[in-house]
Amino acid sequence: MIRKLVVAVVALAAASLPAAAADFYAGKQITLIAGSSPGGGYDLMARLVSRHLGRHIPGNPTIVVQNMPAANSLAATNHIANVAPRDGTVFALVQRGMLLAKIINPTGVQFDIAKLNWIGNLNSETGLTLAWSTAPVQSADELFTKELIVGGETGVDPEITPRLYNSLLGMKFKVISGYPGTTAIGLAMESGEVEGVGDWSWSSLKLQRPEWLRDKKVRILLQGALEKDPELPNVPNALDLVKDDVSRRALELYFTQKTVARPLVAPPNVPADRIAILRNALMELGQDKAFLEDAERSRLVIGLLPGEAVEKVISMIATAPPDAVARLVGAMGVQ
Repeated sequence: MIRKLVVAVVALAAASLPAAAADFYAGKQITLIAGSSPGGGYDLMARLVSRHLGRHIPGNPTIVVQNMPAANSLAATNHIANVAPRDGTVFALVQRGMLLAKIINPTGVQFDIAKLNWIGNLNSETGLTLAWSTAPVQSADELFTKELIVGGETGVDPEITPRLYNSLLGMKFKVISGYPGTTAIGLAMESGEVEGVGDWSWSSLKLQRPEWLRDKKVRILLQGALEKDPELPNVPNALDLVKDDVSRRALELYFTQKTVARPLVAPPNVPADRIAILRNALMELGQDKAFLEDAERSRLVIGLLPGEAVEKVISMIATAPPDAVARLVGAMGVQ
């Protein structure tokens, strides 16, 4: 569904932009807010975009990055929704947790995702469940009958996802919490401290641990995303293993954050022609050789998703059935 929409929208990206907006950005400075600390993945992506996006905006404005990391992008998203100028000169790269913030942890949320302007998305992810080659579990089916000991990182996917699988699918993960990230979990897998990981991004795995795949040190048991990754046609998707419709919709809601993993968002009520300019500029980066080479040097994986496709995902979240929302919230509280 999403990939077909991408093809359709990209085909229209070259259409002429509104003439009235063509000169707006000449001589302007655009602020790109990074809702994360300096040096992290979101920050590095924001700075990558800032180096190249201006060439694709009529008038070639300069783009500067401003970090606003408080509360995992909550401060940045609240700022975009309520404080930032609504003229197209400010937008933000926020952490994907903002998509479900109002559902899962609404404290301090001062925005409605359906009222924001979504410029696009820099990369989507497919979460993988991995078992070390010597682990007792070597297939997705065995996750229902045998325990797999996995490393967890408090509050993020490597821990949240296997807990959701336990609650929504009936699997038997044992999560060892407290690891600072997937790098530490990977070392624990290699040393035999844990037997696997419940959620490791496919793009990161290929980049960070190619030898695991080459030498068959891990087995990919399961993938988690709204759609199967085309590179993993034979790996089952967790959505296909859910036994009831409400749990499936709850898991789909959670996986929206995989599809829109690096979203760019602008304030409400920005003139539509300026949003069109920013969206078009973003999609042109996909054909920009300098941008793609810079991304490769920076070891950043890019998979652009147009604003129209992001809006489809936002609509899915905003109109989620109450029973699915309740099931997801309840499952995420399972310890």
